[in-house]
Amino acid sequence: MIAFVSGRIAALAPTTAVVEVGGVGMAVQCTPATLAGLRMGEEASLATSLVVREDSLTLYGFADDDERQVFELLQTASGVGPRLAQAMLAVHSPDALRTAVATGDEKALTAVPGIGKKGAQKLLLELKDRLGAPLGTRTGAAARSAVASGPAPWSEQLMSALIGLGYQSGQAEDAIAQVSPQAEAALADGTEPPVPQLLRAALQSLNRTR
Repeated sequence: MIAFVSGRIAALAPTTAVVEVGGVGMAVQCTPATLAGLRMGEEASLATSLVVREDSLTLYGFADDDERQVFELLQTASGVGPRLAQAMLAVHSPDALRTAVATGDEKALTAVPGIGKKGAQKLLLELKDRLGAPLGTRTGAAARSAVASGPAPWSEQLMSALIGLGYQSGQAEDAIAQVSPQAEAALADGTEPPVPQLLRAALQSLNRTR
């Protein structure tokens, strides 16, 4: 198992980061929020999980070990593969998922693309005793911000992230417009817009319009 990779970020795409490790470019599938904390040319370290299939080896990357652990635990539920597990972590932080499962919050799970009402009910039952209790104040967003600082312009980050999750450009633009006031408020305070939080708010707005 490849537990983590550390090195220079050689390339970034909507769903992938390429980390240069010992002269080799390792393609790592990441959530949009994790990618938002990475910068081209800078050093970074990602916790990883290797998914082995008959015809492929896919490396998934995470901001911390907690996010990786939840990713792996989610796949113990029937019908949940790595792509759906990653989509769940794109919409919710690890602690938010624990809270949703602990409280039986069906609506939180249906906010994830690909999970309907029946699927959410089934997941709540299967994951109830697997994810554990919420950790409290430590959030996935806070952990991601420690990976690196100074992401690209927030609107470009959100556009790439939403398109990477399968939304059309028009849908992505509407969602970005919905969260623009939050980003502008952050800029007015002299801080960088919090891309992971903005992404989750954008996904929630898209879910309301489905």
